[in-house]
Amino acid sequence: MAVVKDSYLLTRSWDDRGLIAQVRRAAVSIPANLAEGKGRGTSAEIARFSRIALGSLYELETLLEIADELKLGPRHETNELRVRLAKLAPQIPAYVRAKRR
Repeated sequence: MAVVKDSYLLTRSWDDRGLIAQVRRAAVSIPANLAEGKGRGTSAEIARFSRIALGSLYELETLLEIADELKLGPRHETNELRVRLAKLAPQIPAYVRAKRR
């Protein structure tokens, strides 16, 4: 959820509405897919939706790199979010492994 908040705050000052929408959608997709997988209740569904969430995380990371290339904002702001994503990325597969037990 912190990634969603940070993504919204980060994109407030950007001028590119299309990229803003994509960043926000990718960020929201991470916790939304984790929740949907949990709600489905089976290990297989948790794993499937967790993979989707992880894909959205990497999509968000790529979109942040695009924003940097386009100089939409200070690089240190996108770097802070990328650090959070780097910490979150290994937690998603760990979550799946824990749910399989």
